[in-house]
Order: sequence, then C-alpha cells, then structure tokens
Amino acid sequence: MKIATYANVRNTLEARKGVGKAFIVAFRSSAVMGFLLAANGLLVLYITVNMFKMYYGDDWEGLFEYILSGSSMALFGRVGGGIYTKAADVGADLVGKVIADNVGNNVGDIVGMGSDLFGSYAESSYVALVVASISSFGNNHDFTSMMYPLLVSFVGILVCLLTTLFATNFFEVKTVKDIEPALKNQLIVWTILMTIGVALFSWIALPSTFTIFNFGIQKEVKNWQLFLCVGVGLWVGLIIGFVTEYYMSNAYSPVQDVADSCRAGAATNVIFGLALGYKSCIVPIFAIAINIFVSFSFAAMYGIAVAALRMLSTIATGLAIDAYGPISDNAGGIAEMAGMSHRIRERTDALDVAGNTTATIGKGFAIGSAALVSLALFGAFVSRAEITTVDVLTPKVFIGLIVGAMLPYCFSAMTMRSVGSATLKMVEEVRRQFNTISGLMEGMDKPDYATCFKISTDASIKEMIPPGALVMLTPLIVGIFFGVETLAGVLAGSLIFGCGSEHARTLGPKGSDPHKAAVIGDTVEDPLKDTSRPSLNILIKPLAVESLVFASFFATHGRLLLKIF
Repeated sequence: MKIATYANVRNTLEARKGVGKAFIVAFRSSAVMGFLLAANGLLVLYITVNMFKMYYGDDWEGLFEYILSGSSMALFGRVGGGIYTKAADVGADLVGKVIADNVGNNVGDIVGMGSDLFGSYAESSYVALVVASISSFGNNHDFTSMMYPLLVSFVGILVCLLTTLFATNFFEVKTVKDIEPALKNQLIVWTILMTIGVALFSWIALPSTFTIFNFGIQKEVKNWQLFLCVGVGLWVGLIIGFVTEYYMSNAYSPVQDVADSCRAGAATNVIFGLALGYKSCIVPIFAIAINIFVSFSFAAMYGIAVAALRMLSTIATGLAIDAYGPISDNAGGIAEMAGMSHRIRERTDALDVAGNTTATIGKGFAIGSAALVSLALFGAFVSRAEITTVDVLTPKVFIGLIVGAMLPYCFSAMTMRSVGSATLKMVEEVRRQFNTISGLMEGMDKPDYATCFKISTDASIKEMIPPGALVMLTPLIVGIFFGVETLAGVLAGSLIFGCGSEHARTLGPKGSDPHKAAVIGDTVEDPLKDTSRPSLNILIKPLAVESLVFASFFATHGRLLLKIF
C-alpha cells in the first residue's frame, strides 16, 4: 500500500513523457505487491510447517488454527476495504472527485484484493499439505514430497519473475493499444513456462507412485497424474482469465453492446450490464467443472487442492496486473485535481481503462480458485467429521442446502446496503461543504478532507460487522444445533451459489446523455463488482475453514436441537 501511494504521484509525473513511461512505473510498482505477497506467503507457510512439525510431528492439525486466522484477516481486508472504497468511489461519481476516492482505491483494490488472494493462497496450500500429510508421503516421512504444493508455488514465483520482464523490457509499450496485449501476453508466457517447470519438479520431487487416502479408501496415484491435475488447472485458469477479459474489454462486442444501450438511457444500460454479467459466468463455470472432474478422477481431493494452488501460483503476476489498475486510476485523479493538462489526463485514463479490464482477470482467478479451495476444504471437512455420505434427499441435508444457497444473497444484500448507506453520508457531507464553505468552488478555500475520510473509515469498520458475523456465526450455530450433515449441506449450497460478475462501459462524450446513462450504470455496478461479488470469495472460504476447524467438536457434541426434539 505504501509503494502504491508513492507510485500514484510518480505515475502522474511520468504520464507527461508518454504512455510507455507511465505504464512502466505503474506496472513495476504494482509488481512489488505481487511478489511481496507471494514470497512472504510462501516463506511464512514454510516456517510455520516446520515449527508445527517440531511440536506435532507428522500430525499437522495445528495448522487449522493458523489458517483460520488468515481467513479472518482476509474477511476484514476484503469486506471492510470494499465498503470503504465504494463509499468513496460512488460518492465521487455522484458529486465529483474526492480525495477519499484515491485513498479508497488503495484500501479496496490493493489491501482488499491482496488479503483475499493471500487467504486463498494460504488455504489452498494448507489443504494440499494436510491431504499430503495423511498420504503415503506422511506414512513414509517423505518431507520433500509433502512439500510439493509449496514447490509448485516456488516455481510460480520464479516464472513470474521471468514473465514480468516481458511487460517492461522485452515488449515495449508505445501506444495505448499496446497496453492490454503487454499484460495479456504475460499470462500466456507464464502458463507455458509454468507447465514446463511443474512437469520438471513433479518428476524430481514426487515418487513414481504414491497412495492418497480418499474418504477412508486408498487411491494409487502416479506422479504424471498429479502433474496433469496441475496442468489442467494451469490452462483452465488461462481460459477463465481470457473469457473474463472478453466480457469486460471495450474492444469486444459484449461491452460495446452495453455501451450502445446507453443511448436509450440508464435503465437499459443497467439491464444490459446485468445480463452480460450473468452470461459471463457460463464458460468459467464449465471450465471449473472440467477441472474438478479431471483432478478428482486422477488424484481425488489432493488433485483438486493442487489444481486450486495452480491458479494461485500466478499470484505474483496476477496481483501485479490487478494492482496496476488502481495505481493508474489514482494517477488520473491526481492529474485532475492538480489541474494538469488534458493530454496527461487522457494518458492516465487510457492506462486506467486497460487496468480495469485486466484487473478483472485477477478477479476471475480469485473466484475460480475460491471455488476449488472451498471444494477441497469441504472434502476435508466431510472426512474429518467422519461423514460417510451427504444425501441431499434427507431433510437435514436439504435444509442446509437451501440455507447455504441463501447465504450469498443475504451477504450481498448486507454489503450493498452498507455501501449505499455510506455513500449517502458521503454525498450529504460533500454537498454540505459546497454550500457552507465559501470559496470552495472557486478554489479559494480548502475542503474538510478529514470528515470524508472518517465517513468511509467508520462505515468500513461498523458496516462489516453484520456480514462478518453472518460468516463466523453460521457454522457454529448450524454445527452445534443441527449437526455436521446439515452443515455439510450449508457448505455445498453456499459454494454453488457463490459466483458471478457484472460490469459496464461508457459511450459518448462527457456531458452527453449516453455518457450520463453510463455513469449511472457504472455507479450501480460498482458495489456489485468491487464489494459484493469479490466478498463472496470471503463468504465461502471462511465458512469451510471454520467448519473444518470445529468438525470433530460438531461431530461429537452437535445436533443439540435435534436431540431435544
């Protein structure tokens, strides 16, 4: 966040020299976030595993508590950060640019996305490590083979270092049209190099044949089968990224159709945008389904866990592409508020548009990996709770299923209302300052920045309590009063209904009716795109993690309500 703050100003200054110079500053500064998170995450995981190994030996159940704390921090960063940034962003759309919007971009898109993907990164690594520890690796005390998930992440960091050079050194950005290809080419090069690297490490680190314990049944797996699980995850992740980009880029017909709908007004823009968002999830869901089928067929839940980890092994590059967007956005805001030339603002806007498009690729990775991580956690929960079957035709499971399906909608409603409430306060405060502070409109006097910051800060802390309580209390209430079978239904329902995306683009010059309609559509979709939808990752993962932590307790002492009746 500190680097991003410095980069905002430097990006604005470099935009005076051209698009290429500004792009390099924005991308290199955003890469700091990606590599710091990936490297620190891998280092902390490795140190933690060794520390717990000294205490627990080959029984790594203590890692459950460690991973739950990471999920709780991700909940705070993603939900709280999303409410903060959208309160400022939507307020800026309605009453004009405010400095709180610049702060919100750093809080929501830097801290929020970083904490979200760090949680997924740690959780997917943890699930893979736990499954590996109860396989023949653990029985044979083959520590190197058990560390295979972390080796995959290590290879990912090395490959990300190489591919970063393609955007800044090997592929020169000269015009606006070069920005998106420079970012997308990284993902293609990364996928190819990562496939080769994982194949090599799979051959070195893994025995030719090993045994996975799948719900009490032994499954023999060959090292090339586990590599295929990772390989399928690699290319499925690339497909999700490009499909997401297709539906979000103004270079393709879907967004152009949404923009064209602005001519009829804001209502059609919102309708077209929502329809496009719902449609955009079809291909990614099929891709995830194929990934699950192949991975489970080859290596059961271990295959799904390493496939999810594969999606997150690109975390350094993915976060670099994602953080590039808010840095460019803030550079444009600084250029506008500083009264710099229109030419500079056009360059920063071009960087911002490309950043908005490519940032959605990171969001696609986030929701795809969250689905796989949650499924692997669900499998671990079922195994740890000693559930033999989850039969949806039994009333206690079906009740949990429909309640779990309701949770994403309830969670989204809470976060959207939080953004709306905070935005209302922000708009009222800005309008009050316009009316009461003489000379503000003419630039003769300074606004009261602190009050605007306080509105977003208070909202992010207070308004995240209800959705946070929903996430943390649901497993405890269901597990204690209804038992592990009902809780399994809740986890399955929340996982299935936890995906989606929405976005809109503009058409026409500023001040025109189509542009006004697009601004309204953009304002409506902001809470959906940057608060509610990304926060669903946080909903489905902590639900599964907390259920797993207390699985043994629920299995032994749960079903209090059913026992009473």
